[in-house]
Amino acid sequence: MNSIKSVPARVLSRRGGHSLEAEREQFDKSQAISISKAINTQEAPVKEKHARRIILGTHHEKGAFTFWSYAIGLPLPSSAILSWKFCHVLHKVLRDGHPNVLQDCQRYRSNIRETGDLWGHLHDRYGQLVSIYTRLLLTKISFHVKHPEFPPGLEVSDEVLEKTAGTDVNNIFQLTVELFDYLDCELKLSESVFRQLNTSMAVSQMSAVQCRLAPLIQVIQDCSHLYHYSVKLMFKLHSCLPADTLQGHRDRFHEQFRSLKNFFKKASDMLYFKRLIQIPRLPESPPNFLRASALAEHVKPVVVIPEEAPEDEEPENLIEISTTSTTEPQITSDLFEQTFGPPNGVWDDRDAQIESLKKEVETLRAEMEKIKLEAQRYITQLKAQVNSLEGEVEEQRKQKQKALVDNEQLRDELERLQRVKQDSDRSQRLCAEAEKKANATEIRYTKLKEKHSELINTHAELLRKNADTAKQLTVTQQSQEEVARVKEQLAFQVEQVKREAELKLEDQSLQMEQLRQELDARRDELEQAQRSLSHAKQAGVELSAQLDALHAEKEVLRRSVSEKECELLSTRGLVQEKELQLSQEADKATREIRELQGRLLEKSNQEQSLQQKLLDEQFGVLQETVREAQAILSDAMAKLDDPLHLRCTSSPDYLLSRAQAALESTDALEKGHAQYVASMADAAGLVGALALFAHLAGDTIVNGSATAHLAPTDHADRLTETCRECGQRSLEFLEQLKDRQRLGSAQLGDVQGALRGVLQLAQELRPKSLDIKQEELGDMVEKEMASTSEAIEDAVRRIEEMMSQARNESSGVKLEVSERILNSCTDLMKAIRLLVTTSTNLQKEIVESGRGAATTQEFYAKNSRWTEGLISASKAVGWGATQLVESADRVVLHTGKYEELIVCSHEIAASTAQLVAASKVKADKSSRNLARLQECSRNVNEMAANVVASTKSGQEQIEEKDTMDFSGMSLIKLKKEEMETQVKVLELEKRLEGERVRLGELRKQHYVLAGGCEDAPEDGEARPAPAPRRGILKKPPIAQKPGLGEP
Repeated sequence: MNSIKSVPARVLSRRGGHSLEAEREQFDKSQAISISKAINTQEAPVKEKHARRIILGTHHEKGAFTFWSYAIGLPLPSSAILSWKFCHVLHKVLRDGHPNVLQDCQRYRSNIRETGDLWGHLHDRYGQLVSIYTRLLLTKISFHVKHPEFPPGLEVSDEVLEKTAGTDVNNIFQLTVELFDYLDCELKLSESVFRQLNTSMAVSQMSAVQCRLAPLIQVIQDCSHLYHYSVKLMFKLHSCLPADTLQGHRDRFHEQFRSLKNFFKKASDMLYFKRLIQIPRLPESPPNFLRASALAEHVKPVVVIPEEAPEDEEPENLIEISTTSTTEPQITSDLFEQTFGPPNGVWDDRDAQIESLKKEVETLRAEMEKIKLEAQRYITQLKAQVNSLEGEVEEQRKQKQKALVDNEQLRDELERLQRVKQDSDRSQRLCAEAEKKANATEIRYTKLKEKHSELINTHAELLRKNADTAKQLTVTQQSQEEVARVKEQLAFQVEQVKREAELKLEDQSLQMEQLRQELDARRDELEQAQRSLSHAKQAGVELSAQLDALHAEKEVLRRSVSEKECELLSTRGLVQEKELQLSQEADKATREIRELQGRLLEKSNQEQSLQQKLLDEQFGVLQETVREAQAILSDAMAKLDDPLHLRCTSSPDYLLSRAQAALESTDALEKGHAQYVASMADAAGLVGALALFAHLAGDTIVNGSATAHLAPTDHADRLTETCRECGQRSLEFLEQLKDRQRLGSAQLGDVQGALRGVLQLAQELRPKSLDIKQEELGDMVEKEMASTSEAIEDAVRRIEEMMSQARNESSGVKLEVSERILNSCTDLMKAIRLLVTTSTNLQKEIVESGRGAATTQEFYAKNSRWTEGLISASKAVGWGATQLVESADRVVLHTGKYEELIVCSHEIAASTAQLVAASKVKADKSSRNLARLQECSRNVNEMAANVVASTKSGQEQIEEKDTMDFSGMSLIKLKKEEMETQVKVLELEKRLEGERVRLGELRKQHYVLAGGCEDAPEDGEARPAPAPRRGILKKPPIAQKPGLGEP
């Protein structure tokens, strides 16, 4: 690198000679070469180096302006392979190009769509693939423009996906549907490619096959990301919505899963893909969205693109030695002299220095190539490590998700066990407290019982002693007083014990009553003792000796009585404490009752205020709805007098359906009004019915005004006034709903009467062609189908007759052309006959499954519009078959034109498509007859294409072409012939333009008259309105009005 710094300043100054214009010109030239080499008509895959140069060019200019400036000049309509390779390169540019490429491609959406429409109408194998590929590209551009968070390469993290989806379930739902549509387009392209190829191992090595398979590499890359995002969003949807609501999403995902798995399996088996891309493997079964933990089992599919060795490319010169053109020698000489000066004999040194610099540059180039190869190898190794690390991260994320689920389960189990433990602890504490209280009560009861027993024993002993003393001793008056005092004390003690026992133990009341009775008995005994003591006074002297002993016993008794008094005092204190505690608890309970009563009163007041607030809010919601309904109706009534609305038109049938729907909505409005009057706390029914009525009534008024623009003057005025009256009556009803006093008496009778008037006028304005009796529609369908079958049978017989006549009257090339044309017409008639038979079976199935208990005629009458469509389509098929036979007859007899036969073939294809569309309207999607009908329709299109092809080839064989030999003409004569040819070309172009305008006017007038004279034409022959086809004219036709018979 040091040698580069030693380059002379004069040599380096030559690099400044290139201007920005020259660099831009060189860039445009290289891009044009790359585009021309990448997008060509060779049936071989696009080379990676050319596509890479185009992608690098978008990063160089930060957009795709240069790419599109060359792409729009490509002759895409001339070659389907050219269009296919253009779509492939555009797909790669969108995925890997500069971010601004998306906006540049958005501006050229119409070019992409026109290319797809062009090839979609032609029966070319590559053309059909191009049509599908363009739809995929348009879907891709629309999706990424709408969601700029997703780059065109679709590589975003899960956090960006969560942020894009948000928390609104509607946004998640819509994003999931768009991803499904995106994935459907990708899978449809892959299925179309595999349908055209044989998927054997040897076929994939052919260049023609690789040309079709090459774009599937980008499809695989897109599908892997779309599948992963769909799984994430489906799990998120199932966490927000019930499973029944998402049944359709699950069915669609399962179908896409099976298709994607089949696509990956087929691609993995091909040798072509094995060296270019590492295709991931999908699980055996789709994820179970009904189980939230299944998200942890989902593994993101990773696509790996192995890095290839860089292809030989011409490296840019680090030092520009000579870039001046040889056609400018003077300029080169001047530049050389300005750089090195005039020759002075030292050229050898400078040449040697230049040569050494060249060798050093070559050495540096070799080193750079080695560095590039090493860096490429490192990049490959790093990508492999990144992929393995991503797999490990996915595994860790899976384990983390599973651990989180297990943790949540363990946390729930722990909380449950804690609640059980708390309940058991609370129960144990309550049991322990109850046991303690029971033990304390039992101990207290035992103590009281023991004390009571001691008192009884003491009292009995005293009584016995007193009786013995009364019998044996005569005591003095002092002894009597002492005994009386002791008796009183004992009686007082007994009373205290009895009072305590009554408060503490109710079960001992009987024992206390017995003690009282015994005390009374003892009193009687004491009285008897007293009487005996009066008689024993004389014996007192004898007992004086025993008096000392009696005094001693008295002292003992006094001490025992004092002890009993202490015990009674302590017991009385306990009783007082209990009484105080009970009184405090009673006061506390009283205060709590007062507080609860106050809270209850406050709650009742709050409930009343909330109830009143709810009523006010419901009435406010109703008023907002009424004001919105008034605005809708006022806007609709303003359209009656709006001059800008004069261009809007509508049909009486549509007005009839709108007025009928508005009239039916008044029933729901009356029901909601009655419910609100009965319970003003719930205005949901009235609000919903009122919103529906306002929209339908406004729609009726607007469509009534639009229908009046095409109606006769008298009917138009009546219809306009009736619509205005309907709007005024509706506004008057809404005004009544705004007043609380008049709300209950609001009536819808006037509104319903006005709507019935609109219905009557719409019925009067219906086209006369619809006046067929309803009971005749069923017979007409059967008659038309039978007549169509007869017309086809007759056409087959006539073609056979024409075949015999041609064999008798023609020979050689004409006979060969006639046989080929008639054979193709016969095949077309057979295909049409099979289609008509299948359509008849499908109609019978529709009638049987949909009529219920009604008859067939009643079913056709109920579905009159569909029935008229079937009649129109059947007429079209029969008439087309007849015209095809007549055209073929004239062509075989050489009195007609081949173009007539081609037009009739197109007409038959359009008529059968109309019949299929009419039959599919009410058919079940899973019906086998419907599937057979669609297959027959495709067969008819192929047979019609065969007729067109045989006609064109026969025309080329029969018509003689003059050889253009202009070798004998002079220059003047050649110029004259050229001018005459130009005049003829201009005349033919002018005539062609006039005929196109005439054809457009004829079609326009035909569609205008189709509604009034389709069922009763003047010439007695029913001719339906042909379906418009873009493939017949190169220019778009004039705006066409659909026929009345079309469903």
